[in-house]
Amino acid sequence: MKAPPADIRLREYGPAESVPLTAQAGRALAASGILLSATPDPGRDGHWLLRAGSRVGAVRTPGGAVVRIMPKTPVTRLFFLLGFSLDPARAWRDSKEGTVDTGAYDDVVPALAHAVERQIDRALRQGVLQGYREVEESALVVRGRLREAEQIRRHFGRTPPAEIAYDAYTADTAENRILRAATERLLRLPDVPGPVRRRLAHQRARLADAQPLVRGQHLPPWQPSRLNARYWPALRLAEAVLRGASPEHRPATGTPLTVDGFLLDMNRLFEDFVTVALREALREHGLTARLQDTHRLDVAGLVRMRPDLVVRTGDGRVPVAVVDAKYKVEKADGFPHADLYQALTYATVLGLRAAHLVYAAGQRPERFHEVRGTAGSDGRGVRLYQHSLDLSEKPTRLLTRLRQLARRLAEDDSR
Repeated sequence: MKAPPADIRLREYGPAESVPLTAQAGRALAASGILLSATPDPGRDGHWLLRAGSRVGAVRTPGGAVVRIMPKTPVTRLFFLLGFSLDPARAWRDSKEGTVDTGAYDDVVPALAHAVERQIDRALRQGVLQGYREVEESALVVRGRLREAEQIRRHFGRTPPAEIAYDAYTADTAENRILRAATERLLRLPDVPGPVRRRLAHQRARLADAQPLVRGQHLPPWQPSRLNARYWPALRLAEAVLRGASPEHRPATGTPLTVDGFLLDMNRLFEDFVTVALREALREHGLTARLQDTHRLDVAGLVRMRPDLVVRTGDGRVPVAVVDAKYKVEKADGFPHADLYQALTYATVLGLRAAHLVYAAGQRPERFHEVRGTAGSDGRGVRLYQHSLDLSEKPTRLLTRLRQLARRLAEDDSR
């Protein structure tokens, strides 16, 4: 009797687990590279050692084995971080604590599917959005304008048919295509609960007049406007599903093995949350913030560096502060020293007297190190600050902590 597909649960950054896997599934996970670490277990035939990194969610391997990677952060808090990063104006979060409607689900994929379906349902309550879209086609009756070049090239000297272009009022818009593609993507994922799956199928049926997107092509562009405002929350979340947050991982080796699933990179999610929250808070102080601002370390310009956030004066010309976010937890011997060397490099290149590191957890809210041999005219050396955020705190408290840091960045004369 054939064994059922494996159902594997791992913990984000947890210890390696020895699990039974087919050679095909194990090789697919190992070749995917970015998902997790996978190596054959030398002590047990038919078993692989799996260790998760920063990505959380669920993936399905060839043969149907499902690997679930559980986050250390509660799912509701994780989706708050995602929600704020996508929409700091709180357009699609509940008003009380900035939380996202994830239902009663504690796993990433069920919570995501529920949240997307709820947002799409809200977007479509007033009906499916329609708009004008240019249509080009061959027709027996002239409508709109004649495409003269195409008419001559295809039907020189013959009419009908006529090559025409016209604006059609239709539900086949970029917005509806994105929402339909997100529902179809979620319906292919493992771990979507039956009730949520049925609701997603219902939403897909409501969006049937929108053409399906071709896999691998860029998402169609859409412009926020008063007419599509009710779609904004659903669109932002749907785009997060369709873009890098929901990869279909094909090994670089060129083999036909694939690993399909939805994964969130907690490193990137924490970085996005911190930098977006600081950017919004710094606007209150008349400062601008550039995310992933590119600079050159050496005079020749051969070595590139990209701090997570560079704070500048209102006109954007003069750097005021630099911040780097690290999704790390302080260990018994402290944070990695390499982070301090990196922060010192940023301060040196930008001509600043301080640099700030923001961690996901630490033993103290703040500490600093004054660097030897860097004393300025005031007798004070370059200071490297290490700040800690406790992700278990309520969203309002997290935002307050970051607003306080933004005030520090605005007040400190680090130049």
